Amino acid sequence: MSTAGQVIKCKAAVAWEPGKPLSIEDVEVDPPKAHEVRIKVVSTGVCHTDWEYLYESKKGMKFRPFPLVLGHEAAGTVESVGPEVTKFSPGDQVIPVFLPQCQDCDRCRSPKTNHCRKNWANTQGGVLADGTSRISCQGHQVYQFLGVSSFSQYTVVPDTSLAKIRSDAPLDKVCLLGCGVSTGYGAALNTAKVEKDSTCAVFGLGAVGLAAVMGCKAAGARRIIGVDINPGKFKKAVTLGATECVNSTDQQRPIQEVLLEMTNGGVDFALECVGSPFVMSAALESTTDAWGLCVIAGWTETETMSVAVEKILMGRTLKGTYFGGWKSVQDVPKLVDEYMNSQLKLDEFITHKLPLDQINVAFDLLSSGKSIRSVISLW
Repeated sequence: MSTAGQVIKCKAAVAWEPGKPLSIEDVEVDPPKAHEVRIKVVSTGVCHTDWEYLYESKKGMKFRPFPLVLGHEAAGTVESVGPEVTKFSPGDQVIPVFLPQCQDCDRCRSPKTNHCRKNWANTQGGVLADGTSRISCQGHQVYQFLGVSSFSQYTVVPDTSLAKIRSDAPLDKVCLLGCGVSTGYGAALNTAKVEKDSTCAVFGLGAVGLAAVMGCKAAGARRIIGVDINPGKFKKAVTLGATECVNSTDQQRPIQEVLLEMTNGGVDFALECVGSPFVMSAALESTTDAWGLCVIAGWTETETMSVAVEKILMGRTLKGTYFGGWKSVQDVPKLVDEYMNSQLKLDEFITHKLPLDQINVAFDLLSSGKSIRSVISLW
């Protein structure tokens, strides 16, 4: 029996207030409005940004209203489409993307950026184009984190924030391309443009950092140094392409000084994948003068990093990246193809598979450094 046009009742993990564990609730998901698509979420990754927003709201992230449904790294199938939707049909396999691509604005038409701003202010605030959410619980509007809310069995997203992918892709694997892996992989390939035979350092070996390691290897880097405070991450980093790893807490000197000595003057490319202003400064200072390039991929919205002006004057470049520089709607399907053709790894990032009712366990695994990616099955 078709559910198109009807309110769907389903399960979701609701964040009622900051700092409190998620609660599994019965929610109602409204039908999609114009230029919107309702999707059945099959699998979702648990990203550090989800945890950070719940437990460190206002520290490194701008405040967004509660209650909300977190989750933004997912894959599923189209349940129904709203009026004026032409590119999607029920049954299509899709990956929702928190970064839109309308393909019509100046930024979408420019090869210089992927920063489309279609519905941007609204989705950042947890609502869709008309200023409301499509999810409600116990009579309350429930906001949609980054306009996605994949910790719900069903959700509604704008048709410009959805990538259609091939029908044979395993959704419990390719969901990781909705955020972490795409961000790190693209930071190396698109933003840093890592060069063949170069020397790289990757700071932070979570999912984003490990994907950056994979990107450096794909670009042909000769030396890839992984840096983390958790040596438990080192074996996985080597599997994905790191040539050596350094525990920054074991050093008697600042890590940037250690790297300068190890590389006889600094690395060609540094990728910061932690989101810490302190680590960002260290990453920049680990690069060689004259041509060293540092890319910030770690996420923080409110903090300030310190840069010694001389480090820039002497020829270094500092850049930021968002979603790895990929134009979301057109590039995510290509990344899925790379995975299906064994050119990009995803399975190695998945350390745990859990049902929705264990979402808080996934957060605990993430915050304790015991997981790279937990994938939640919504059904």
